Amino acid sequence: MLEQCTCKAEEITILPCSGGSNCGQIANQAAVSLDTLGVGKIYCLAGIAAHIPGMVESTKSAKRLVAIDGCQVACAKKTIEHAGLKVTDWICVTDEGITKSHTFNLQQKDIDTISRKVKASLAKPTAVIN
Repeated sequence: MLEQCTCKAEEITILPCSGGSNCGQIANQAAVSLDTLGVGKIYCLAGIAAHIPGMVESTKSAKRLVAIDGCQVACAKKTIEHAGLKVTDWICVTDEGITKSHTFNLQQKDIDTISRKVKASLAKPTAVIN
């Protein structure tokens, strides 16, 4: 069932990749930007990966659970699912035409592109991603 999102920022949890590539770092910086703008709250993906009970339980209260991955390996999305949580919004940096590399001269335009993509996803009705 699809529902229009009427979530407040504290009801939107953002779990980004922060992997060892430009795309992982773009995902992370976009999440930081979204948190700073009050769109949602960034949360600790490592705590979810470690199955820390309190962190997993806290995440369950989110109405929207946003995974931002750097690439199609989808570590953030898979980590969330491995913890038994459901991703509602999934964004992949490389799907937006950003080439993965191991240089870290991040471009603000790329961070802005991913931030806009997350906002657009959150504007749509809720649907759990498979």
